[in-house]
Amino acid sequence: MTNKKTSQTTRYGSLWMLVAALGFATMGALVKVGSAKFSSAELVFYRSLFGFLLIFTLIRIKRLPIKTPHLNKQLARALIGFVALLMFFYAISHLPLATAITLNYTSPLFLAAFMPFMLLERPKKILYLAILMSFIGIILLLKPSFAREDLLAGIVGLCSGIGAGLAYVHVKQLGNLHEPDWRTVFYFTLISTIGAGIWMLFDQVSVVTWHDLPILLGLAGSATLAQLALTRAYRTGKTLTVASLSYATVVISSLFGILFWAEHLSASEWLAIGLIMIGGVLSTYSAQQAEPIVAENPDH
Repeated sequence: MTNKKTSQTTRYGSLWMLVAALGFATMGALVKVGSAKFSSAELVFYRSLFGFLLIFTLIRIKRLPIKTPHLNKQLARALIGFVALLMFFYAISHLPLATAITLNYTSPLFLAAFMPFMLLERPKKILYLAILMSFIGIILLLKPSFAREDLLAGIVGLCSGIGAGLAYVHVKQLGNLHEPDWRTVFYFTLISTIGAGIWMLFDQVSVVTWHDLPILLGLAGSATLAQLALTRAYRTGKTLTVASLSYATVVISSLFGILFWAEHLSASEWLAIGLIMIGGVLSTYSAQQAEPIVAENPDH
């Protein structure tokens, strides 16, 4: 009876990823709406500030310790995550919504690619197939459909995926060091808020009106809800199932793009998105099946 209940919890736990997908797609749509007035730095600032206030309130209420013995790793993860988020929001502002999100969702591929070097884990050979499929998908997505003025945004969007993959490696390292999730979120939102705030001082600061509040609060709220649902999905569901369902964000974003911005993707773009999605799922599988790299010892 207990095993059956655990199985049902795992199955339904994975479905939280669909809630996260809707949240992330909504966040992307609101970033696109907000970019008509606000810069990428401003949007990152308001998104991060809301998350910071939420996690800081939780820390104060539960009297959790902020001090960490791994401050350098926390700051490295936060800085990488901040830059990746800034690039992601820039790509959303300048590209079709589904295209920008697909480029960012190359992160599982880069996560698996970084593993042998940073986590000393040897992925399965299937990773090479995932890399090939995703590489073909990236070429198809960037080359035939991008106008010259969109090429920079496409490269920035791809770099956001690389940055996110690198940030996830740091998250895994912090997990191996038994750093709690809430502490990692605290430092990430803190650095992102400060970094975006400083950027705004040298860029622009738009006046926030009452008309803007629903967009900014919706952006921050949907991002926070998505993050919470994502965390629960990975905590209670099957990793591979959750990773597969995460690509529902691309599908929902495509629908949003068609409904609100009349963005229609060509057959080659849909093929590219499909290849990247399959490559991402395969790379997640290879990461899940990775083996520790044991250094050869001539004495044994």
